[in-house]
Amino acid sequence: MHRYQPIESYGLIGDLHTVALVGPDGSMDFLCFPRFDSPSIFAALLDHENGGRFQIAPILDDAQHKQLYLPDTNILLTRFLSDEGVAELSDFMPVEEVGYVHNLVRRAKTVRGEIKYRMVCDPRFDYGRSEKRVEQHPGEVIFESQGPDRMAIRLRTPVPLRIENGAAVAEFTLRAGEKMPFVLELATTGEPSPSTAEDFVPASFKDTADFWRRWIARSRYQGRWREMVNRSALVLKLMTSQAYGSIVVAPTFSLPEEIGGERNWDYRYTWIRDASFTLYAFLRLGFTEEARAFMNWLEARCAELSDGGALQIMYGIDGRHDLEELTLPHFEGYRKSSPVRIGNGAAGQLQLDIYGELLDSIYLYDKFGEPIHYDLWSDVTRLVDWVCENWRMADEGIWEVRGGRQEFLYSRLMCWVAVDRAVRLADKRSLPAPAERWRRTRDEIHREIHERFYDKQRGTFVQHAGSTTVDAASLLMPLVRFISPTDRRWMNTMKAIKEDLVEDSLVFRYRTDGTSADDGLSGDEGTFGMCSFWYVENLSRCGQLDKARFYFEKMLGYANHLGLYAEELGPRG
Repeated sequence: MHRYQPIESYGLIGDLHTVALVGPDGSMDFLCFPRFDSPSIFAALLDHENGGRFQIAPILDDAQHKQLYLPDTNILLTRFLSDEGVAELSDFMPVEEVGYVHNLVRRAKTVRGEIKYRMVCDPRFDYGRSEKRVEQHPGEVIFESQGPDRMAIRLRTPVPLRIENGAAVAEFTLRAGEKMPFVLELATTGEPSPSTAEDFVPASFKDTADFWRRWIARSRYQGRWREMVNRSALVLKLMTSQAYGSIVVAPTFSLPEEIGGERNWDYRYTWIRDASFTLYAFLRLGFTEEARAFMNWLEARCAELSDGGALQIMYGIDGRHDLEELTLPHFEGYRKSSPVRIGNGAAGQLQLDIYGELLDSIYLYDKFGEPIHYDLWSDVTRLVDWVCENWRMADEGIWEVRGGRQEFLYSRLMCWVAVDRAVRLADKRSLPAPAERWRRTRDEIHREIHERFYDKQRGTFVQHAGSTTVDAASLLMPLVRFISPTDRRWMNTMKAIKEDLVEDSLVFRYRTDGTSADDGLSGDEGTFGMCSFWYVENLSRCGQLDKARFYFEKMLGYANHLGLYAEELGPRG
């Protein structure tokens, strides 16, 4: 088998504190522990030799691999099917709500035949930079980091273990119906391990399954594509921090946008924009508790601002501001895609659009969740006043270009949304506000977009002032109710987006051929799944329902075998 599995072949499990990625070969090749933004302990996905992994797999010739989720849960099953027998591996992380935290449970089971298995648990602490000390005790092995941030993890199992080159290794045989558990947990000094209880594995399996089924049962979506919508909701919940209420953009770092390319970023943080989109999804599905928790987190960020201060575009999940970007030169990167980065320098960028997504979310929370209170409204007022003063600035935009600031249409659009939603909220709730000044600013932005960001020759809205190219971010214009989906100017823009950016149901953000804003990076990128779904919604809103459904159902075919989507799709799908 290839040294690196295809990225799309992985399933993920999590406990609302972090997630792990499990390949169809039974290898857990990515885990930052115990939090999303903690250093990795398994990162074979980014360096086959030095990253560390935790693999349990049957020793079978020519086995076929299949993965599935236990329905309506985030419990992952990996099956190995061969003429010699059938093996199954179940993986899950118990959640704090059912009484366990920072535990990872893996259970091997023989379904048919008599099968020999091999287990290797080889953690590499602190992104593979720290030495480790290994202690073996009856029924367990303790791995302890020797780096500056001391941490210990414990592997518990009834299987006899041996130590080879710092890894715990075992071979064992199971007959049909027999099971073998492995529990990896945070080893906290002086605290008893919950996994010592005789029924820990079966009890935590049942409790975890029940938790996820209770949670997804609250979804209000009853439509045709319920299974796919529920899976996406379960993934969004996995990326939500139980401790803080914040939402990570993705649980991984430095997976490449292009094999061998340099577009490799750390996404284990909370972007105001992306979290706002997630909040919108939660609210529309009826998950108001998640929305409330994020609102509390957001309120704390607003309270940190000095008068006239601006929000950062992203924060750590705990709200920290400093996300220093570093490279890990000792990691070769996924299929030699380097540099491998942790931290994110884009935290210092100016992206004016975040205020629009934020205010739209607050407006929807007030509508679908609960009425916002005076203290939050006071913070909102300060932010909207800041937008009224600064909306004309050039910025790096939604796509976080690193080739210099531009006056982006999308940034102007979302400044309009910010002021518009604030005006609506003030009117709806009779809240104190400089409403006349806000209305004047809103109308001014509206006029400027139609006059300065419209190419009269082609009859389309453009990416940024002075350009003639289109940008998929413009697809939000009708969705945020800035323009009618059947407006002549908009219909021309849709036609141009189709000609320039759409390939079948797949949509590029912008072109990297030099005709769009310089993103400051070499290489190409794939199509953006989110833009494809925006395009579908635009088609449906302008009455092209058959085409919208056709493209939507084609997009469902680009999910992986578990119903999961990447941010981007490469040429090979």
